[in-house]
Amino acid sequence: MNNASSALKVAAGIFLTIALITIVVILFVSAQEATKTAQNNFSDIQTELSQASFTVYEDTTISGSQVTNALRKFKDRDQFGIQVKTGKNSDGQWYGYTLSVGTQDASEDYGSVVGAKIGNTNNAWNEKLKEYVNPSGKFKAQVIKDNSNVVRGLIFTQTTVASN
Repeated sequence: MNNASSALKVAAGIFLTIALITIVVILFVSAQEATKTAQNNFSDIQTELSQASFTVYEDTTISGSQVTNALRKFKDRDQFGIQVKTGKNSDGQWYGYTLSVGTQDASEDYGSVVGAKIGNTNNAWNEKLKEYVNPSGKFKAQVIKDNSNVVRGLIFTQTTVASN
């Protein structure tokens, strides 16, 4: 009888151990799935936040002072270019990298970097130069994305010439 009792205790212990291991494995697998979901959600949020700084420039009209603020803000960004077209300089001046900006449908390399860093942002504040950005002027803003939907640049085109 003593042996049967001991055998039952050992069997119950083994059964409880297997049950506990099974519960731990199930919890681990479900926690792993929850972690993957959380990582994907975090990645989506991170992408949205990185793009949020450009939403203010998405097909809007902004002032010349906002253009110069954008030049200051993004001038050291890698693989990024800003083109400013003013009333005196309709061809525009690139700051940072030069981008390919043909028509998005026709260009395989739309939004890609095609030239080295150029442009001196100090010229945007010098009234004597054709690159001068009038702080009270109005500019149409456009965001340039590459084929991977990464923001590569901004284009500002002056729509009105304000008097100084």
